[in-house]
Amino acid sequence: MSSFIREVRNPPGMRGLLPLALALSRKERPGEPAVLARAESDIVKMQRKDIEEQLDLLKTAINEKQPADNVINILTKLKAEVVPTEDILRSTKAGMIVAKQRANPDKAVARLASEIVSKWKTIVEAEKRRKVGGAKPGTASPSKNVDASSPAPPPPAADSDEWKGADPAKRKWQEDGVDIKRTGVPTRDNCVGLLYNGLAFMSKVTPTKVILKAMEVEKAAFVKYKGDTPEYRGKMRSLFQNLKNKQNKDLGPRVLNAEISADRFVVMTHDELKSAERKKEDDELQKDNMKRAQVPMAERSISDALKCGRCGQKKVSYSQAQTRSADEPMTTFCECTVCGNRWKFS
Repeated sequence: MSSFIREVRNPPGMRGLLPLALALSRKERPGEPAVLARAESDIVKMQRKDIEEQLDLLKTAINEKQPADNVINILTKLKAEVVPTEDILRSTKAGMIVAKQRANPDKAVARLASEIVSKWKTIVEAEKRRKVGGAKPGTASPSKNVDASSPAPPPPAADSDEWKGADPAKRKWQEDGVDIKRTGVPTRDNCVGLLYNGLAFMSKVTPTKVILKAMEVEKAAFVKYKGDTPEYRGKMRSLFQNLKNKQNKDLGPRVLNAEISADRFVVMTHDELKSAERKKEDDELQKDNMKRAQVPMAERSISDALKCGRCGQKKVSYSQAQTRSADEPMTTFCECTVCGNRWKFS
């Protein structure tokens, strides 16, 4: 009889479901994490599968050059329904695929893709900061034995602005381990890397902040110079050279600290990019040259006896100077006051 009662309370078809339902309906208890882990894993797989399906539809729509409305519908669904995590975005390559559409010729598609990438990036970075700064006491791994008498190490800074490398003069994206493939276009990605190397030169700012600023500057230049044009590439090289100039060491920090905005930075002239010290030196040199140029000039007279060979007018100013030996005749320097023609004779 007792065995019959047990069968009624827990029939064979429900034996696998009841423990799972009970586990999900209550808080996790010691000895039960495996059940919850399996349930969470099933949810993540469903989400990843849905994302992959939408990404396949997006790539098909782009490759087949379907109407922009189709692409917008897919992007809108991704924006509204995807809950991004670093693991999911990396495994599905969703961020890379959507980011490519920021260069889409259709402005509505490009704008929506930018919004999605920005939203996902914000959510993922916020989750990283929460995990670093919000760990509760007692959640440390039990596999590590910690001496209770020793003081606890200070919590790591969630968003430190200081780079901990050895030599800032040798900083490059390759050395910092930064991924510069951010736009999906090789030429633009190379420019992002070039700007990263310039901004990171002699800087202690973290790689995250440097790459974000490099992307911002590259995007501003790409928009300003209307795509991958000779002007765009030339400006990228010019900005890199100015950032790497040891005599212009304040330029990089001013860009990183947003004292100079990205939009302003990409339109600055060669003179505007100079350091304050260089501008001062140039001003002093110009003043010195002006002083040297102000030498006494021979007094000029105007005569109607001389005729301009170009315009035929007889309004010619002239001066005379001894350009050869004293027994040689003086040289007459003439200038037409009408057309500016100049000549000389002896």
